[in-house]
Amino acid sequence: MSTEKASIARPPRRPRVAGFFYPAEAKKLRNDLDIFYAQAKPVDIPGVIFGIVAPHAGYVYSGQVAAEAYKQVQGRPYQFVIVIAPSHRDYLRGVSVYPGDYITPLGPVPVNADYCRKLTAASDRIILSELGHRDEHALEVQVPFLQTSLKDFQLIPLVMGSQDMDTCRVLGHAIANVFQNTSILVVASSDLSHFHPQSVAEHLDRVVADDFENFDEEKLYEHIMRQECEACGAGPMIAAMIATRQLGAEHARVLSYRTSGAVSGDYEQVVGYLAGILHA
Repeated sequence: MSTEKASIARPPRRPRVAGFFYPAEAKKLRNDLDIFYAQAKPVDIPGVIFGIVAPHAGYVYSGQVAAEAYKQVQGRPYQFVIVIAPSHRDYLRGVSVYPGDYITPLGPVPVNADYCRKLTAASDRIILSELGHRDEHALEVQVPFLQTSLKDFQLIPLVMGSQDMDTCRVLGHAIANVFQNTSILVVASSDLSHFHPQSVAEHLDRVVADDFENFDEEKLYEHIMRQECEACGAGPMIAAMIATRQLGAEHARVLSYRTSGAVSGDYEQVVGYLAGILHA
């Protein structure tokens, strides 16, 4: 390890929501994930998959939807996986990168501190910090899916405190420029509308789905700002769309959509979940 890389590395980030959002026991966690994957449908994608969108609620609610996205990248080779999540707990400006390994009940995932540093060098909006990572579930819940669908990848964990369009553009272009000569998967962590009746949620979430499938991040941002739709990870979605287009993605596809009502039976206050891919 180089002196520069060692100087910015941080202690491992240990799991915070194991036992709450997903099982804390490794065998139970693997079993649940195996069931999700077994029920997910593979889609014929002949080209490169550059990015996915996956929800971040408790696995009992959104795990099956997330598996629909991760199913499509099973066994595909990626050198780096960049997970972009929104910050639910910490207030921070810009984007926070944590240059320390992430640990789940399934073991540690290596984080490449050198590439974390390269991202921060691309813009003063991207900082090295534990802010946004300390207790954040939206990033952590993606990691067990990555551990069971991919092999030999290095993680770049990003949390967005600011989700304005300028920050999305800066982050998207920085990712594309820094990782242009590598094989990467960009994961946008996002749930959709929150606590509306099912019919209202479906209407709001259809706007997000249409803008995503049209690969139109400008329209998605406009609709979010006009409150014509909701997505707590709109910034990660938009940044992922910008980055993957620059890297070669030409198409976006929604793979699955459902709400929490399908599990809870409560259709009066639901949360929307979407799985999608960005591909050549």
